[in-house]
Amino acid sequence: MLGLKLLTDPRWANVAESNLEEILTDHAWCEQKAASNAISLITQNSEYEDLVHELTAIAIEEMEHFQMVIDIIKERGYTLGRERKDDYVGRLMKFSKKDGSRNQAFIDRLLFAAMIEARSCERFRVLSKNLQDDKLSKFYHDLMVSEANHYTTFLNFAKKYTEGVDVDKRWQEWLAFEGELIQSYGTKEQIHG
Repeated sequence: MLGLKLLTDPRWANVAESNLEEILTDHAWCEQKAASNAISLITQNSEYEDLVHELTAIAIEEMEHFQMVIDIIKERGYTLGRERKDDYVGRLMKFSKKDGSRNQAFIDRLLFAAMIEARSCERFRVLSKNLQDDKLSKFYHDLMVSEANHYTTFLNFAKKYTEGVDVDKRWQEWLAFEGELIQSYGTKEQIHG
């Protein structure tokens, strides 16, 4: 469904499980950044009433997920660490087109968001199926469903609001780029690492 070119090796879940405090901290900050991204898209594209409505709901949901992860961290006696730089997201951002029309940049920002949601969904699936911790496994299954919905929302808005951008073709370029990029990741206790 997601079209990702390379799936995560299920053994990555073992890496994540070996340091749950680290993976949960990284996950919390991913949720916060996803909320910030939705808010930024609203701020820059407020003329689209349906986008404002849907992305407001996503921003709220992402912050609810942030709170849920923080609650798990606290329940387990862990500490929320400092925000981490997400190299994967940084490299995706560099792939985004910013030098074309305002609409081209807008569409690429939506595709950027869809890409992150797609990979997060896939990673949450790996965690849900491979973690030994039943509570965390269920938690990640529920979040996987949410991320899939976010992915389709961003992709559908890109298709709806394009002005001269072949969204399907550009999405295939995103998938190809991410397929190459993700080969360098999957060895760290990070959602995208």
